[in-house]
Amino acid sequence: GTGRRALLAAGLGGLALPARADWAPPRQVRLVVPFPPGGGADTTARLFAPVFQGMLGQPVVVENRAGAGGTIGAQEAARSAPDGTTLLVDAANQAVAPFIFRNLAFDYATAFTPVSRVTVYPLVLVVRPESPLRSLAALLDRARAQPGRLTYSSSGNAVSNHIAMAVLASRARVELIHAPYRGGGPALQAVLAGDVDLGFATVASAAALVQDGRLRALAVSTATRVAALPEVATVAEQGFPGFDQAEWNGLYGPAGLPEAAVARLHAACQAALADVAVQQRLAALGAIGLGSAPAEFAAYLRQEREAMAALVREARITVD
Repeated sequence: GTGRRALLAAGLGGLALPARADWAPPRQVRLVVPFPPGGGADTTARLFAPVFQGMLGQPVVVENRAGAGGTIGAQEAARSAPDGTTLLVDAANQAVAPFIFRNLAFDYATAFTPVSRVTVYPLVLVVRPESPLRSLAALLDRARAQPGRLTYSSSGNAVSNHIAMAVLASRARVELIHAPYRGGGPALQAVLAGDVDLGFATVASAAALVQDGRLRALAVSTATRVAALPEVATVAEQGFPGFDQAEWNGLYGPAGLPEAAVARLHAACQAALADVAVQQRLAALGAIGLGSAPAEFAAYLRQEREAMAALVREARITVD
């Protein structure tokens, strides 16, 4: 409630310099999500919005602006005034989209002010239970025997589950056929319906289906196993040391967002991640809360963009 948020705000005020703690947006705040409802970025935005509203003193609404691999919503945020009333909750494709999509009307590297990397959503590689692909090794053996026959779904070009599969295929030296969908829900439904052979999905969206026997899990994408599916080995454990891919979400403002606004918004992220209801929901989704500092997040983005530029070249990732 409001009382708890006030206590959180008071307790976390020290995360921003005291002189900046009174910054507030001049009117209603839009959290632009450049993907359809139901994915990781959308979930994160909707979990954070009530806490942000309590801390910032203005209504906070989530606005889904999906399309073109997340670039339409990102452009909407990039061209907004840097007054804190339009923010972007984007996914890991922030780091790879510049190298996939040509002729963008904005530059991801300069169009935004990074505030915080807030959540990480591990991925799980799934097939239908009746699939003959009973293990990651069997899947890769089939892919080598029948190049270009196995198909996989993703949430769209250049998003985390596309990148995770491209990295795996590149390291395993196999050819898989990519079928991009408009969002994580349709991509997962394609696996369930047999429209594709396999796909990486967030643990949040797939764990219950695995537990119910409606999907078979072959591997998780992160460096360590996940609590929701403890018996499922990582890709790294199955012959690909160092493999560590996941969906992650970050909060951004437009370029030129004042330092006072950045500090206050980072404190709001910390407050959201300290909120018991948010913590419980993230845990239920198999997600990890981060809340990194703005400078740390900016450095992470630079590092990721360098890595993704190399990956796009080496794995020859293209827009399908």
